[in-house]
Amino acid sequence: MQVKIRGNKIDITDSMKEYVKEKLSKLDKYSLEEFEANVLVKVRNYTQKVEVTIPLKTLILRAEEESSDFYSAVDLVVNKLERQIRKNKTKLKRKEKSGIKELNMDNILDIPEEEEKEVKRKKIEIKPMNMEEAILQMELLGHNFYMYKDSDLDSIALVYKRRDGGYGVIETE
Repeated sequence: MQVKIRGNKIDITDSMKEYVKEKLSKLDKYSLEEFEANVLVKVRNYTQKVEVTIPLKTLILRAEEESSDFYSAVDLVVNKLERQIRKNKTKLKRKEKSGIKELNMDNILDIPEEEEKEVKRKKIEIKPMNMEEAILQMELLGHNFYMYKDSDLDSIALVYKRRDGGYGVIETE
């Protein structure tokens, strides 16, 4: 496992690097091949936020945690990543059976598999509008996202509410 760690408004010390590598090495037991973990440490006021992204061939594992202490934030984010792997156990097993052997499922504790959750499908009519109209429509519906046909770009776009209270747009080519 390779770990790339960088800091935003913080200098990363050798002891911090070693601690992150040591904690992320717990994830080695789930992997059959070498993977790369990208770690970003940010400082906000009196808290430290740790974001970890692990791009694999079939999925991306990502977690972020915030704490007043860097080391506890790292512990929390590693626990969150392990929970993601265990939670997605059935999905990962299906991918493993289909010939993609990226994660070793033998090391995951036998947790009762969750019942298959029903997937709700909905067909919508995509109407041409601009981004401001789409945001208004999303707010009126009380949703966190809204798909529309951008009349300016003549393509499908998705507007969504960001955690910081702002909005984001995903556009298709």
